[in-house]
Amino acid sequence: MTAVPLIINNESVVTDTVFDVHNPTTGEVAHRCAGASVDDARRAVEAAKAAFPAWSKLTPYARRDILMKAADVMRSRREELIGYQIEETGAQRLFVEKTFDLGADFIRDFAARIPSIEGSVPSVSEEGEGAIVYKEPYGVVLGIAPWNAPFILGTRAVLLPLAAGNTTVLKGSELSPKCFWALGDIFRQAGLPAGCLNVLYHQPADAPAVTETLIAHPAVRKVNFTGSTHIGGVVASLAGKYVKPVLLELGGKAAAVVLDDANLERAALHCALGAFMHAGQVCMSTERIVVQRSVAEKFRGLLVAAAEKVFGAKSPAPVLVAAAAVQKNHALVADALSKGADVVFGDANAREANGHSMRPLIVGNVTKAMDLYATESFGPTVSLMVVDSEEEAVALANDTEYGLTAVVFTDNLFRGLRVAKQIESGAVHINALTIHDEPVLPHGGYKSSGFGRFGGPAAYDEWLQTKTVTWVQ
Repeated sequence: MTAVPLIINNESVVTDTVFDVHNPTTGEVAHRCAGASVDDARRAVEAAKAAFPAWSKLTPYARRDILMKAADVMRSRREELIGYQIEETGAQRLFVEKTFDLGADFIRDFAARIPSIEGSVPSVSEEGEGAIVYKEPYGVVLGIAPWNAPFILGTRAVLLPLAAGNTTVLKGSELSPKCFWALGDIFRQAGLPAGCLNVLYHQPADAPAVTETLIAHPAVRKVNFTGSTHIGGVVASLAGKYVKPVLLELGGKAAAVVLDDANLERAALHCALGAFMHAGQVCMSTERIVVQRSVAEKFRGLLVAAAEKVFGAKSPAPVLVAAAAVQKNHALVADALSKGADVVFGDANAREANGHSMRPLIVGNVTKAMDLYATESFGPTVSLMVVDSEEEAVALANDTEYGLTAVVFTDNLFRGLRVAKQIESGAVHINALTIHDEPVLPHGGYKSSGFGRFGGPAAYDEWLQTKTVTWVQ
């Protein structure tokens, strides 16, 4: 097989290290991939460093036009790229189509905003003095993106920095390298100058050395990372060691709060979708459903019906990217059941012929004594818990180290806003899914779910430094 190459300085690079990439649905080798070394990492950063002066001086309109063309190229290659993600991650087509379209929309939306970047001319205290506050790009930005939604997460890791005038290195997951190669190739095809976007991936054993080399390089001025809280802590530690600012979007344990005045049919469907879409492999997936006791029995029946309708025995078993993720979820459920939980939906003893597949499970009567209560499952497993009051629901929703997203179901908007304000989370949605991402909204977490924000009205503030210039007449 021809290996998926790295992209360094707009050139395709096949290295001496080549590793296999498996299709989790079939277990077969999908393709082979070039693995970056420490030297490749340095070359990628040096290419980005060399490209920075010209790219940062390009007019906002010229940068906008190149990025707009990239969005057009991406849409023209839609079927090709969707095929890559299905092959590499085992995701269902509907999920891939949705995230692909969002990724293309991200490019177009943020490219359109480039000319709006501006500084300020504040009034200063002394007569005869003046001041200007400039917004300037950092230099080289390192983006590290995961496998589960590469056309959103990989795009935003580099698009916002590029749009603001930085140059970039994108370190994509070894589980879906062809998706990340395709992103780099799209920008290359659109005319992005050489060195502005360099794309790397590596075999797992080389992760510590390559990652530290990238973060430590003096030309890398800022880092963004999307992934697990554990690895995010490692990245933050390295960034701190080398005094580099970092943006982190990490794990979650999203709660869906179902209040006693909610539309229960809608809540049940949204909870099932939020929990089991993409086999629960989304940082915003619903992991805990908290329902008030007065409607719990009715809601439980509706939830089972919704899960059966969308994800039941007539549907293919969801595919997880790694067999270890299946084992983790079964272990979490087994621990809960051994400590008094019960199965609300699914068969805890069922095993699929494909070790990467697992059917959805809803587990009731989950308590603090169980690992499932606090651990992010990142799989098709969700807890159902019953509370008496609104206050108890808020307390349970907040009883987690995470705080990325949450949802509240109620037919009283004012009540929903009151509860949303009390939940410790970067986003709270009312009568919707916990999974929600769009470019006009800031995206990021509280607590161990990270810090900093992708997107939103102030999206470029993360990727621009502030410089104050004063003068005396």
